[in-house]
Amino acid sequence: MLGRIGLFQIDSVNVATRAHTMPLFSRLGPYRTSLLERGAARRPRVLFEYWAHEASLLPVETQPLLRWRMERAADGKGIYGGLARFGCERRAFIDEVLAEVARRGPLAASDIDGHTGTSGWWQWSDAKRALEWLFWAGHVTTHSRKPSFERLYDLPERVLPPEILATPTPAPEDAMRGLVEIAARALGVGTASDLRDYFRLPPADCHARIEELVEADTLVPVAVKGWPQQAYMHREARLPRKVRARALLAPFDPLVWERARTERLFDFRYRIEIYTPAEKRVYGYYVFPFLLDEGLVARVDLKADRQRGVLRVQAAHAEPGAPPETAAELRAALSEMASWLGLKRVEIGERGDLAGTLKAAEELNRLDVDLETR
Repeated sequence: MLGRIGLFQIDSVNVATRAHTMPLFSRLGPYRTSLLERGAARRPRVLFEYWAHEASLLPVETQPLLRWRMERAADGKGIYGGLARFGCERRAFIDEVLAEVARRGPLAASDIDGHTGTSGWWQWSDAKRALEWLFWAGHVTTHSRKPSFERLYDLPERVLPPEILATPTPAPEDAMRGLVEIAARALGVGTASDLRDYFRLPPADCHARIEELVEADTLVPVAVKGWPQQAYMHREARLPRKVRARALLAPFDPLVWERARTERLFDFRYRIEIYTPAEKRVYGYYVFPFLLDEGLVARVDLKADRQRGVLRVQAAHAEPGAPPETAAELRAALSEMASWLGLKRVEIGERGDLAGTLKAAEELNRLDVDLETR
């Protein structure tokens, strides 16, 4: 499945479950999250962390395709301006931190004496800035994470498989062509903007690589009804006669993370409201779109109340034209997710036009269980 979609975006918010754990569940159903943790933090490693579509978990085989980004980052290109300036002005200190990682690693920023930072990602300590610069430049990588989700950094040669490190570094053009093809394979069909966004590639570089892939017959130019933009289809993409699917999608799932594409495909306007004041939120704090067959038919604001063993549906909204079976199918998907998370039950709140119907579906489900028990 990872070979199909290419990466899992990482996000630290843990209101329901961390974003990178959801795509496997959405596509395959309940699985042991320890499998994902083992692949990312133990030998033989199959995953590594780097900046792809934001911070991401990727197959280790993709690492050579991102070395051009590491080299540019080391030159202060393609990274945050403040971090680029820090890299120029504090290179001696960065070298000291790298030596400390080599001597004592794996290390977290909080493990480096005298450089504990204040709370919040926007108030990084100098040690954290140095480690993040080294991470961007590929001089360190993620060894694992603490229970708090804080990164532990180590040298790539102590983390990545030797055969990956020994792989020759491709030319930037070849590497970006490979990344565009991964994006095309994952999306099936997309615009140039969709393909570029998947790995956040530079626009000029990406457009040239798309043209080369068209010439190589890897991408096929196509027209999509209702899309004014030129679209491209991967040559291996297949159009099924019918799609049968049921899935709750994390906010950073590849199917919905590019909001303009989500709107084009599903007529579904989706925004993250985490930073919106509570009284101004339309749908809720951490909202999961609900995919049913070929459409996004509803959205639910979810919170895992781990102390009570409850998956709380804080709000539930149906999309215009949602089919009659939406509530029953959503209720089944919520039960499956609660069970996967080790929670005992689903608790449905009052907010949203779907809440009442969802509660009725819950009561019907309870009645069926009671009759079966009797």
